[in-house]
Amino acid sequence: MDSIILIFICLLAGWGLQRVKTVPANAHTALNQFVIYISLPALSLYYIPKIQINAGLLYPIGIAWIGFLLSWLFFAGLGKAFNWPKKLVGCLAITAGFANTSFIGFPVIEALYGKGGLKTAIIVDQPGTFVVVSTFGILLAAAYSKGSGGGSGIARKILLFPPFIAFVVAAGMNVFGYDFISTLQNMFTKLGSTVTPVALVAVGLQLKIERKSQYWGFLGIGLLFKLLLMPLFFFILYKILLGAEGQVIDVSIMEAAMAPMITAAILASAHGLKPRLAGMMIGVGIPLSFITLAMWYFILKFW
Repeated sequence: MDSIILIFICLLAGWGLQRVKTVPANAHTALNQFVIYISLPALSLYYIPKIQINAGLLYPIGIAWIGFLLSWLFFAGLGKAFNWPKKLVGCLAITAGFANTSFIGFPVIEALYGKGGLKTAIIVDQPGTFVVVSTFGILLAAAYSKGSGGGSGIARKILLFPPFIAFVVAAGMNVFGYDFISTLQNMFTKLGSTVTPVALVAVGLQLKIERKSQYWGFLGIGLLFKLLLMPLFFFILYKILLGAEGQVIDVSIMEAAMAPMITAAILASAHGLKPRLAGMMIGVGIPLSFITLAMWYFILKFW
């Protein structure tokens, strides 16, 4: 419960800091860079060497990989049909394509399903969401942003993206059965724990909810897809078509129903993909998701 309260406190703190004159207008940029260069790589270096690879990972991992592809196809199709700008399509595809499987997902899943559910949530997040956003997420962001520099420029951005470098190192350690000494693991844990407060304050600093904003319609479409259509797709695929049952499946679907991913919003903002809309997807999507998550929980419980 304290983790959930922290989410709202940090968002409100960032929103409040907008009104403090001594806080620079671009303060969110520095916070975003701290998350990308320090916090996220630390999480990857701590968790990924510990993951045990087996066939049972396919369902939870599929949430991120299939979900991202589904989002891109959905919004690229809408963009083509209604002639949306590339940056708008990129923003929605990225922010609606990645679920907040860790910062919100971990405390919510642990509260609802206990430690067993948390183990599944980590699988959804690390080899799933984290890997996809560090590779295809940045690929899409670079492709839809202005001046991406062509194929070589996009490849360079992926290869030099700090979380991706950390993932490659950590994945190699996993394959060869190595892990860091306890001192380094403790350091990575402490650095990784800064992701939620720092990222949420950065989002709050960018959050400007305007009653007459041109983005309300697009926000509605993005959140409709993220909070309802995406989990509905996995509910039909996993539960009905494949007939899969058990806590692993329920947790996977619940993770698909989480609010938009903070890191994805940072990625979209850093590439100039409608930063205000990206901030609204987080600022509105997080509180709204607690209502839709309750709905999905009861559907899964009594199905």
